[in-house]
Amino acid sequence: MPLHRSPVIETLLILLTAQYQQRASGQCSGIATNPVGASSCAAYAIPDSGIATLDLQHKYSLGELIDIGERNNPETRAAWERAKQQAKVLGIEKSEYFPVLAAAALFGDQRVVQPFPKPLSPVGYSVVDLALIQPQIELQYLLFDFGGRRARVDAAKAEAFAAGALFIKTNQNVAFMISARYYALLTAQERLQAARDTLTTARTTQEAAEARLANGRATLPDVLNARAEAAQATFDLETADGDEKIARVTLAEVIGVKPPPDISIDGEVNAPLPKALTSSIEELISRAFADRPDLVAQMLEIRKADDEIRNANSDYWPKMTLTANAAQTSGWPSEVQPPGQLGQFSKPTWSVAANVEWTVFDGGARRNRKELAESGKREALAHYRDKQNQAEREVWSSYIAFRTALRQHEAALALLGASDTSYSSSLEAYKFGVKNLVDVVTAERQLALARLSMVAARSQLLTEAVRLESVTGHLLRGLPPATTTQGK
Repeated sequence: MPLHRSPVIETLLILLTAQYQQRASGQCSGIATNPVGASSCAAYAIPDSGIATLDLQHKYSLGELIDIGERNNPETRAAWERAKQQAKVLGIEKSEYFPVLAAAALFGDQRVVQPFPKPLSPVGYSVVDLALIQPQIELQYLLFDFGGRRARVDAAKAEAFAAGALFIKTNQNVAFMISARYYALLTAQERLQAARDTLTTARTTQEAAEARLANGRATLPDVLNARAEAAQATFDLETADGDEKIARVTLAEVIGVKPPPDISIDGEVNAPLPKALTSSIEELISRAFADRPDLVAQMLEIRKADDEIRNANSDYWPKMTLTANAAQTSGWPSEVQPPGQLGQFSKPTWSVAANVEWTVFDGGARRNRKELAESGKREALAHYRDKQNQAEREVWSSYIAFRTALRQHEAALALLGASDTSYSSSLEAYKFGVKNLVDVVTAERQLALARLSMVAARSQLLTEAVRLESVTGHLLRGLPPATTTQGK
């Protein structure tokens, strides 16, 4: 059952994390926030094969949509199965620490012909029929192989944990895509509202022009100009309405559900906006290097390469195995030629052997396997350095983008206030004949642009805050956020 949490959400990251973990407790993506936990959960949990449907009467929060997306997006399902497969490979490798015990049973009937001296057998041979039953238990166990078995288990463990880390990374990527599409829909809805407000403004201007024309204080071209602005606002409204519907379909697509055109979101109108960073760029890069799941996965690939080198080195040393079997052998022999009777038997039989195998020459196979493993490690190190550089570039880009979004939001807020005041003043002056219609239309257009700029700036600020958490590897993991909000 979902846990009930406080409705007071102080930061954007806490909002995402709390809602997501609250509703995703029944799946690996909700409870596994580290590679070990993700691998362990994926080993036993099976993703739901059904496809979720949305309640069109419910207003979904971002956290709820992320939860649905984590369960239904094909990428998370595939990553979950890959983590499960690698966890099972680890289980297979660990089984080498246990003996192989097999039960077998032999049921046979054979006739044997053997030469025999004629003084003892007139025909010079004997023919014996033997009916045989032999149930047995066989045991095989690897006693010692100079660390090869341990290296194989460690390599499989590193691979399983790497798959768990990539599973977390896939969840984060999907969560970010859902967040971006969510804010895109929110932006489209706010643009639609801005278009409605602009149409209202244009009609107000048109009404003022027509009133002045009726009083003989305006010309017909002024009225036609105002009507053209209203018509343009109507056109923009229809365009914004279409964009909003497309944004709904796009959000449904990334969640992994059928695209209902009437999906509803809560909008988070009163959610606090980020206002500053909590860490320097150096600290953010350090956080990314330490916590990004893709970097953790690549480090585990390096560890796996080391284990494969250890396994290759073990091929140069002998291996000792223990084999044993115990059986109950029962037989009923009879001599056919010359006719005679032989004694029946039913006795326990067994054998135990310790085998030492040491490959002296294999045509260079061991050397090639070792060189292959060493080359794999160098490749893994190169990939790790490349991923580090990529992570650093992404953190820098997100850092700059977030600071830019902060300044853009502040500028858009000031622009909206100034434009609203300018339009109101211009319209009032026009009504009293102080200004002409061109001044009013110019102020009207500036107000429309200011409204759109404010919508875009707010959406961009929220998106960049989530992106910053994503590129530092903290998205949905309940770690301290990289940003503070206006409520702090």
